[in-house]
Amino acid sequence: MKVSFEGIGDQIVSFVKGSGAEKGVFVKLGASSTVAAAGDGDCFAGLCVHADGGFADVQLKGSVTCAYTGTAPEVGFVKLVSAGGGSVKKDNGGREYLVLKVDTAASTLSFIM
Repeated sequence: MKVSFEGIGDQIVSFVKGSGAEKGVFVKLGASSTVAAAGDGDCFAGLCVHADGGFADVQLKGSVTCAYTGTAPEVGFVKLVSAGGGSVKKDNGGREYLVLKVDTAASTLSFIM
């Protein structure tokens, strides 16, 4: 048997695609019904999992595996913000997420949004 966190309570919602909202990028709400790329230090609404034409599908809930920058987060509840693009970092100004796994060799983590 293999440990897997995939598909845990996934919730994906379609938005209008704003500036920088591309697959694999953490996004924030821009204008009404619109998402844009979250910048370094921004709280994020979710992870863009598909972008095509003028629309972006964003995962708002569920398990996410991504890169982290800076100090390795610990397992448990950790405050995270976007580090720009598809990575996150620890920050006391961020939202609290449940970190399930940290791979310091690969600088990746898995967490529940």
